[in-house]
Amino acid sequence: MKSINKMETITMIPDNGHNVCSQPPKPRPETEKKYREAVELYATTSLSCAEICRQCNVTVSGLSGHICKYHRHLMLARNGIECSPEKASAIRMDQRRGQKPSTHAKYKEAIAACGSMDYLEYNVSQIAREFGLSGTDLGRQLRTHYPEVLEFRERARQHLGLNDNLPRGARPWSKERYAGAVELLRGDRYITVQEVAERCGVSYTGLEQHLIFYHKELIDNRIKIRKQAVGQQRKGKITGRGSLHAPKPAIVEKYAEALHLYRTTPLSARKIARQTGLPIKGFYRYLQTWHMDLVCARRNIPYEEEQSVDFSKARKYNPATKVKYADAIRRLKQSDLTTAAVAAEFGLQPECFRQYLKKHEPELYTRQGMAQTENGRAVSRRSMAKYAEVIRLYGSTSESLRSLARRFGLNDCSLGQFIKRHFPEAVEEHRRAVERDREYEATDAASVSVPASSPAARPVTAAKYPDATPSRRAEKACAGSMKAKTDVPPENRPSRLTAMIRMENKVVRHG
Repeated sequence: MKSINKMETITMIPDNGHNVCSQPPKPRPETEKKYREAVELYATTSLSCAEICRQCNVTVSGLSGHICKYHRHLMLARNGIECSPEKASAIRMDQRRGQKPSTHAKYKEAIAACGSMDYLEYNVSQIAREFGLSGTDLGRQLRTHYPEVLEFRERARQHLGLNDNLPRGARPWSKERYAGAVELLRGDRYITVQEVAERCGVSYTGLEQHLIFYHKELIDNRIKIRKQAVGQQRKGKITGRGSLHAPKPAIVEKYAEALHLYRTTPLSARKIARQTGLPIKGFYRYLQTWHMDLVCARRNIPYEEEQSVDFSKARKYNPATKVKYADAIRRLKQSDLTTAAVAAEFGLQPECFRQYLKKHEPELYTRQGMAQTENGRAVSRRSMAKYAEVIRLYGSTSESLRSLARRFGLNDCSLGQFIKRHFPEAVEEHRRAVERDREYEATDAASVSVPASSPAARPVTAAKYPDATPSRRAEKACAGSMKAKTDVPPENRPSRLTAMIRMENKVVRHG
């Protein structure tokens, strides 16, 4: 039966035909100069990397990466593995979880012997004395990191008849002592072993050894849960360290009053921090870390757990301003009053109120800016107030649109487009008024005796351009008459006296 070789965790990288670099890589001169003092301290002292970095003013990650890449033999020497710089790059440290490299190097030969058939007739204590080790320490290493070796030895010794008939497993009094702690750990994955030991009144190291020896599946399950939680910081959930991701009780107590004010009043976080004597940055960080839902609620942003929040699209305003306009907005929604009327009712500045509505209540602002006409069309209130009198006159008289626009100081094109879009019935009424005036003029002219050659004696005919507006028909008719006059030969044109008579008749006709 072959020995267990998978315990050999410090291995050499084999040569698979590729050229393995025998010389360690060399850093750049400026990098070597930067870390020279730190590397000397690392090689000559037992200071930690963090302490060396504080003394030499370099970063921990930078020094660790530099030593691992360019001075690997020093790192191995610190872990009890002596080798040359050329061979250091081929050695990998793959010790078990919770086992130091130096401890692995110390017990690896004895553990390999425990898994070999050559030492099967010896017990663990005898093998430990063979290698100058403590039997208790070797047994602890086997139970903690290599339980498969003990299982192999037990099966092999029973098969060969070398069983010593000694009891195996946990003692009854040990099971009874740690039963409550084990049940608590099985039922609550957020609690740590140390907290369970303090709550149950047992030894922390004893409980830890009991779990490692006799409840290996519980330890593996907790390790698996922590691995899945690595890098996930969810409020109220377990982290990779096994602790609950939640603020400490002292921090909760420190910010309790400020949080209550932030939740129940419209004061800003800066004012609350000043009022309660807290650091502004600390209060901001506390809100962003543990109460992001309140921050999003203040800014009207939908909040979901584990989802990033885009504050660039949020409307920025003071919560006190929201309270200031809250009653006016409610009144505006429940009534048909204008914005100016509501602003006057609550003592607000109308233009500032409109700007606030435009930014934070766009739907209400749009609704307030529109009015409904009698025919059900939605028009702008401002335009309606501007054109109301003109529209009334245009629909009830025959005065041209251009004349009305000039009288009220308006743009005739804008006025015409507004009437066509929103008041087509006014256009129809204006056309009828013009037709009535023309019929009246024709009847009045027929009752006056005029020469047969006078234009007033001509019969009234239908409008030549029925689809055009009255002003446009007048322009076309005038252009046609001028063209007719210029087309008449000189010998057929009326005399000056006849022209004067026609002009007088026209004056009389139009009053």
